[in-house]
Amino acid sequence: MTTPSALERPRDVPLSRRLAARLVLLPAFLLALLPPRRIRAVLGVLRRGAAPATSAQARKARDALCAASLYCAGPKGCLPRSLGAALLCRLGGTWPTWCTGVRVVPPFTAHAWIEAGGHPVGEGVPEGYFARLVTVGPLPRPTDR
Repeated sequence: MTTPSALERPRDVPLSRRLAARLVLLPAFLLALLPPRRIRAVLGVLRRGAAPATSAQARKARDALCAASLYCAGPKGCLPRSLGAALLCRLGGTWPTWCTGVRVVPPFTAHAWIEAGGHPVGEGVPEGYFARLVTVGPLPRPTDR
């Protein structure tokens, strides 16, 4: 899964955040080896009890992954980058919407990304650029009585 992009490696990510990103890299790469239905099942379990991630939280997680891994910062690293960012958000008690899909304009390319508030985080593409095929969003919070 990939989409053409320039290599963007954030430099202002604190050391503690980069270390946390390194912690989730191995699980993210292992999850990326699974078929889509298994990835969705695992993420469906992991999202339980998490609050929805804000755009800022999701962006910080994505930036940390790009700072910690040159592969994740590259154009072919979208799947482990998105999985790692979701896992990093989960470590902080939140959950973004994890998505996979395709570009809506030719040429066909598959891509994986995270969203917060219904908008792609850090992708640099206009709204509606990708068609979602698989999503794992935060669970609705029970209302207090």
